[in-house]
Amino acid sequence: MRLSRRQWVTAAVATPTAVLAAGWALWRRSHCEQPLVHEEIVGDLRVIISNGLPAHATGDFPNPHDPVGIRAQHHKFEMPLRPQLAAAARPLSFWQFGVAVNGVPFDPSGPFWNGDTSSGWQFEVLCPANAVALGIDVNRAHTQGPGMYHYHGLPTGVFWELRRRAPDRPMHLLGYAADGFPIYGPDGPADATDLRSPTRRLRSSYRLRWGRRDSGPGGQYDGTFVEDFEYVAGLGDLDQCNGRLGPTPEFPEGTYHYVLTDEFPFIPRLYRGVPHPSFRHGPPPGVSPPLPPELRHYHGVG
Repeated sequence: MRLSRRQWVTAAVATPTAVLAAGWALWRRSHCEQPLVHEEIVGDLRVIISNGLPAHATGDFPNPHDPVGIRAQHHKFEMPLRPQLAAAARPLSFWQFGVAVNGVPFDPSGPFWNGDTSSGWQFEVLCPANAVALGIDVNRAHTQGPGMYHYHGLPTGVFWELRRRAPDRPMHLLGYAADGFPIYGPDGPADATDLRSPTRRLRSSYRLRWGRRDSGPGGQYDGTFVEDFEYVAGLGDLDQCNGRLGPTPEFPEGTYHYVLTDEFPFIPRLYRGVPHPSFRHGPPPGVSPPLPPELRHYHGVG
């Protein structure tokens, strides 16, 4: 069952809060069996409520590498309607980066080497070997905890559907970050200041480090860990937060916006604004997510 905007809004007309409360009631009555997502403006906040179930095809969950099946969630995300750039970029840590237009969270974080958050070495989930060990599907997603489906990279099912609907659009809005700034797919105008400039695949400004790791797991830098990569200003089209300033179809006057790229960091690992606490999640501070057997005793080679 998918609830229409009319069903959400006519359920309660007194206040935005009442609308949201009525929405939750309608959602509970639907048994959460079908994808449900609703966006509402409440004061200075953009509020997104969803059950986290995608409409696109997914991998088989549970599977030998991911023992948790997809289950409906009770997501309620809030973010600034008019986000502001912060004085400095802020690390993502174990916060969810943002939420897609279908209500599924973006969360690129992965477990730490030896399960030790103080080690300074965090597994990059989309490294091919790690992706297999963690049960990542074709949408660069999997489940965790109570069956929460979430994206670690470009959600191909969402992106392909948006491109199918609007093939000539220069950019495709994929969602919003926890700080309120919009998130777009990997295609964008070559000139960030001109939406009419030729559209092309945008490139991150990160690259694989050269040489060997000097601590932790040792071995050659090969992309197994987040720390195997370094940011080089001007190397690509995007800044250290994998974003840039410029006009977009939804914000023609210009805005800072994030881009999901084909290469690292895939989903940004830094916020350019101030994230809303509704995106905080994950294990307690100092605790790493569980390691699959293939990664429990990893040591670098080469």
